[in-house]
Amino acid sequence: MSTFEIEPAQRITRLPPYLFARLNALKLLKRQQGADIIDLGMGNPMDAAPQVVIDKLCEAARDPRNHRYSASKGIKNLRREVALKYQRKWGVDLDPETEVLVCIGSKEGFSHMCLALLGPGDTAIVPDPAYPIHNYGVVLAGGNVITVPLGNDQRFLDTIAAVCEHMFPRPKLLILNYPHNPTAMTVDEGFFDTVVELARRFGFCVIHDFAYGETCFDGYKAPSFLSAKGAKEVGVEFTTMSKPYNMAGFRVGFVAGNKEMVNYLATIKGYYDYGIFQAIQIASIIALRDCDEAISEQNKKYQSRRDVVYEGLGRIGWIVEKPRASMFVWARIPDEHLRGKGTIDYAMDLMEYAEVAVAPGAAFGPNGEKYVRIALVENEQRLRQAIRNISRFIQERPIRKKRQASQA
Repeated sequence: MSTFEIEPAQRITRLPPYLFARLNALKLLKRQQGADIIDLGMGNPMDAAPQVVIDKLCEAARDPRNHRYSASKGIKNLRREVALKYQRKWGVDLDPETEVLVCIGSKEGFSHMCLALLGPGDTAIVPDPAYPIHNYGVVLAGGNVITVPLGNDQRFLDTIAAVCEHMFPRPKLLILNYPHNPTAMTVDEGFFDTVVELARRFGFCVIHDFAYGETCFDGYKAPSFLSAKGAKEVGVEFTTMSKPYNMAGFRVGFVAGNKEMVNYLATIKGYYDYGIFQAIQIASIIALRDCDEAISEQNKKYQSRRDVVYEGLGRIGWIVEKPRASMFVWARIPDEHLRGKGTIDYAMDLMEYAEVAVAPGAAFGPNGEKYVRIALVENEQRLRQAIRNISRFIQERPIRKKRQASQA
């Protein structure tokens, strides 16, 4: 028997166990057994991309000129369209040559931006709870994470200032994400002005994940970080085609803002990849140019689904603040429902007995415990069924426990 062993790099050993692994394994098993799992665990849009985008993709895919390697920073016309959209929607002027870059989805871009900015000894401030890559992108780059409780007010900003005042060396990076994943927390105009002031005072740079910036309800308009005065001097913002255009599988995202940071990412990507299939980039141009109405229609769907989940969870006693943006509902489970269990085990029970998959809050950080994230990716009928299943699970759980005890 061979004793040969392959040791992973230290960056791999620094990663914690993947908390969704148990849930994914159970989901696969249940489906193999024939269960109809209502999957609300992942923010994976199930609606179709606009037909005009699909048509352009098919047309461009037939052109052999698009079958060659593309440019790692994205084709010029797509970068120009991103700049035009920023001007049209948020009043931000961008140079498409130096201040915009196309990523293979914003998650890839964010991860490689961390690699471009951070190394051993560098520190990033990340709010808790957080989308996992916001922590692990830093870890994979060799940096250290300092967590602060998530917020959207002056107290949150004062906490960031206090961290910077008491740390040496000072943090190099602040990572923000509004509308927030997983909590759907939002900010209003003026918030990012103070962020820019803090960045200048303490010398850190800013990455803002704006993936849900166009998924807004009830008249709310999410502000862009780049719309704050001086924002381009201190940071960048990531956006994506995934959510507003239902193009998650296309893997197209963008970074915009500070030209030095954009150039650092371009340098990394120049070594790592040859860019996105050009036909997808051409289809993305059509989406950015012609599909604003499609975004509005999609937001109406999400808003209607939000209302179904918000009202339904309220009826069964879960504590929910109605979100005004994102494709998620962040729900606090009452202690009497948890009965001492953590949200990972509770989510396992929901899948086992209610046949509903949700994302446990603990997977997003310690401050996510006692919460679950519910993705608004199913239609209203399926969402109502999910609420009924959860309600039935809550009501029958004491009987199930008693039966198990008697059988033992």
